Amino acid sequence: QVQLVESGGGLVQAGGSLRLSCEASGRTFSVYAMAWFRQAPGKERNFVATITRSSGRTDYADSVKGRFTISRDYAKNTVYLQMNSLKPEDTAVYYCAARTGRQLTTDWREYDYWGQGTQVTVSS
Repeated sequence: QVQLVESGGGLVQAGGSLRLSCEASGRTFSVYAMAWFRQAPGKERNFVATITRSSGRTDYADSVKGRFTISRDYAKNTVYLQMNSLKPEDTAVYYCAARTGRQLTTDWREYDYWGQGTQVTVSS
């Protein structure tokens, strides 16, 4: 099993920045990739960004390219999401996820482990 704990959410004005963190514990050696998804009230869970644990290869949703950066600290088993130039439409609960399958994917159904989520609210 892998446990994921997110932190770093909060309230920020449009144009501001936040950094989310996700620390993994347990059988972390089995994790191939980690990702961030988000879900606004009444909407589907959407892909934000993903990164492979070893090589650091990344992929982003078009809506966040150039504004968000995913990174990882291999030694600390921690993934970060730096969010800049935030917009009100970025408001959502942000979830960290981990996948053991050896392929990057943007489909939330392909991820095996999930954190509890952290709220990000961007005011206009």
